[in-house]
Amino acid sequence: MTQTRVLIVDDQQLVRDGIASLLALNEAIDVVGTAANGKECLALIEDRIPDVILMDLRMPVMDGIETTAAIRAAYPEVHVLVLTTFDDDEYIMKSLRAGAEGYLLKDLPIDDLARVIAQTANGTTQLAAGTLAAILRTHDGNRTRTPDPDLQEVWNELNRRERDVLRLIGRGATNAEIAAELHLSEGTVRNYVSTILAAFDFRDRVEAALTAVRCGWD
Repeated sequence: MTQTRVLIVDDQQLVRDGIASLLALNEAIDVVGTAANGKECLALIEDRIPDVILMDLRMPVMDGIETTAAIRAAYPEVHVLVLTTFDDDEYIMKSLRAGAEGYLLKDLPIDDLARVIAQTANGTTQLAAGTLAAILRTHDGNRTRTPDPDLQEVWNELNRRERDVLRLIGRGATNAEIAAELHLSEGTVRNYVSTILAAFDFRDRVEAALTAVRCGWD
């Protein structure tokens, strides 16, 4: 079994040690280290070579947003998953702009966290419930009914079902919600999402959702 190598960054020792202990019970995860702040995290990356970093946001010395940006610049192959107690639109946007590939709250059950870690390692963006909706609210003022011609050309080339999926992504729907709405399997929805991301060269479904909103496709 190939294990996902995880580094945990949190300024509270009890929190990081607790998460590390619980994740260590999962055979698919190898906790390769912990750090109390961003500076310690950066010092460990080259030696520990993590696949996924669980990143707190508010930390002394070097916070999670600054650290995430530094990691994405120096180690683009390392996935950063924000794990925090702060469900704040501003923090969400700053962390995603810095390059985080997910934003989760610390009340997430440990089994769900392990599942999300595996999905993040495979390149799937993960957002806490309601997070995407908050992002869309934040960007609603950027909505336009005259999309970039290049984007519109790609949209025109999508088939009807692909457009339906992108519309629902733009409304913040999850794969499960899209599957239920369109009477498809989740596997089929995942395939459609992958096709859409590739067609537009989107980094993730967050970029897809924001584009759908801005272009009025939702």
